[in-house]
Amino acid sequence: MLTKTVVINNPTGLHLRPAGNLCKEAVKYKSRITFNYRNNNTNAKSVLSVLAACVKQGDSIELICEGDDEEEAMENISRIIEEGLGDLPQTE
Repeated sequence: MLTKTVVINNPTGLHLRPAGNLCKEAVKYKSRITFNYRNNNTNAKSVLSVLAACVKQGDSIELICEGDDEEEAMENISRIIEEGLGDLPQTE
């Protein structure tokens, strides 16, 4: 099991588009992928669960990956979160 604290950078938090992008990435892996936020454990593969967590810009979540491909999952999911889940303008 791997854990990592990541900050939600995008201006709108985990609203529908970024939540969908997070889930779209999470379902690529066999590992169980969840995150803790405000003492609640959320299934990162469920858009409804991610939306219900009400994570806002600047909030920290503890990302948890557990399974055969946990290292790859943690690397890629934490990267897309740090990059803004498709909600930040690209810098050149």
